Amino acid sequence: MSSFRGPKGKVARSLGLAVSQKTQKALDRRNFAPGQHGQNRKKSSSVYKQQLVEKQRLRFTYNISEAQLAKAYAEANRREGSAGDNLMIILETRLDALVYRMGFARTIFAARQYVAHGHFQVNGVRSFSPSRQIKAGDVIALCERSKNHVQIKEAFENAPEAPEYVTVDKSKMEGSLVKLPLRDQIPVKLEEQLVVEYYSR
Repeated sequence: MSSFRGPKGKVARSLGLAVSQKTQKALDRRNFAPGQHGQNRKKSSSVYKQQLVEKQRLRFTYNISEAQLAKAYAEANRREGSAGDNLMIILETRLDALVYRMGFARTIFAARQYVAHGHFQVNGVRSFSPSRQIKAGDVIALCERSKNHVQIKEAFENAPEAPEYVTVDKSKMEGSLVKLPLRDQIPVKLEEQLVVEYYSR
């Protein structure tokens, strides 16, 4: 599975995690696991279950496949420093994640789709790869022909303030990764150490 294509509200409820306004509404309405026994289901206290759920939450947050997450972990573990911090930095500097952070898309799901459809270019070259790793100094710009794309334009005009590790030029409809983010700058509330423990078994 390359990304989450099913009912995202149901996934959000099962993981207790909202990644968009729509999934937040689903959680607000029914803040319990889906299914006939969702409200009465006991939460497992097993360490493995906690690790597994956190891994799924991380996948859902960045809309990536199991294979993509495993690959990102392998790279994070290879680098110097904390594997957990490295993992979050690798995921946060994917092209689709930065398109989302810069405000070009309302959700990570839309960001992935926009990139895959060729609406963005990196350093002047059109890119179709949502998983492309962006380096500090790289410029992400909306292609000229896409500047009147209704959903992208609306999202960009109403976007919240971008994180401090990116700059956004509203007039040019482009942004840049200023520096690699620190873990505490990434607006994702997850215990990535549980994910590291899951893969370290």
